[in-house]
Amino acid sequence: MPFYLEIIICVSLLIGGVFLLIGSYGLVRLPDLYMRLHSPTKASTLGITGVLLASMIFQSHLKGFLSIQELLITLFLLITAPVAANMIAKTALHQRTQPVEKTKNPELIDIVRDRESPKQSQHEK
Repeated sequence: MPFYLEIIICVSLLIGGVFLLIGSYGLVRLPDLYMRLHSPTKASTLGITGVLLASMIFQSHLKGFLSIQELLITLFLLITAPVAANMIAKTALHQRTQPVEKTKNPELIDIVRDRESPKQSQHEK
């Protein structure tokens, strides 16, 4: 394997590992559910992307042609992580999970929870 590919793979793995470490640390240290959602959806998604990019480069070199399995996994994660975080946040809102006391504008949580969906307001007219 050429030295420049080894450097690219190592740098990608290191960057991915750092983002995964930061995401894991944030998941443990952040005080409530709403703040913890940012850690796995942002930092960990970037970390997995770095690791899968390194894997894609390595596998492409071994096979002799572009390996797209890792690219498909990365795209799937980039699409599903924000959607999953949104569903977790909505569930926490409807279960009335309280944020920490230092949260600014906590009255916005009640406004978002109690608003009507666009479908309901159209049917009433």
